[in-house]
Amino acid sequence: MSGHSKWANIKRKKGVNDRIKANVFAKMSHLITIAVIEGGGIIDPVNNVKLRLAIDKARSSNMPKENIKRAIEKGFGPNKIMLKEVIYEGFGPYGIFLLILSTTDNSNRTTSEIRNFLEKNSGKLGTQGSVSYLFKKCAFVSFMKAEVNEEEVFKIGEQLEAFDINEDESHFFVFFPFDHFGLLKTHLNNIKYDLAEIDYLPTTPVKLDSDKERSVLEMIEALEGLDDVQRVYHNLG
Repeated sequence: MSGHSKWANIKRKKGVNDRIKANVFAKMSHLITIAVIEGGGIIDPVNNVKLRLAIDKARSSNMPKENIKRAIEKGFGPNKIMLKEVIYEGFGPYGIFLLILSTTDNSNRTTSEIRNFLEKNSGKLGTQGSVSYLFKKCAFVSFMKAEVNEEEVFKIGEQLEAFDINEDESHFFVFFPFDHFGLLKTHLNNIKYDLAEIDYLPTTPVKLDSDKERSVLEMIEALEGLDDVQRVYHNLG
């Protein structure tokens, strides 16, 4: 009986993992397609910075080449789909502010889903400009410590006019002005980076006790699990 239960648990876990992977690939596809659309149909990553970064992110998630190719094709020509990027502003529990980045082909559906989710989780959807002024739009790039040394990171940071450089056990993080995003490749000098993307940093971070913080992070994780939601930025310190 216990063996049967173990097999059932393995199958259930595999099913969940497969759904998570499929959802990640769908989100990556949307990012790639949006990059092509916003880039005016330019499909050469060398001449489309947003597309290059979207492809890099997809590859880091082990997205197959064929999926990437199909996502690019959906952004131009006869296979083009009507997809757009929308940023929603909202309020979570305990004074938490939210910027919700989404990609959608039906903004009415996405708005309704996000509004319902927030209301069920002690939050509410805000109006345009209600919380965005409390975030600073910037860019960041991360490097694995096994691939680069501190001196190289600080040199790149200086060239990008970085305003903050942080680290954890395995990575360096360089935060720099959004206007310099397109110059990133120029200053890397073939140094391998782990991730590069647009970020929104809170100007007024909020500290919560451990239980409330865990509750908010679980809510944000669930919100990011919605099909149309790409990323949730918040002011949890």
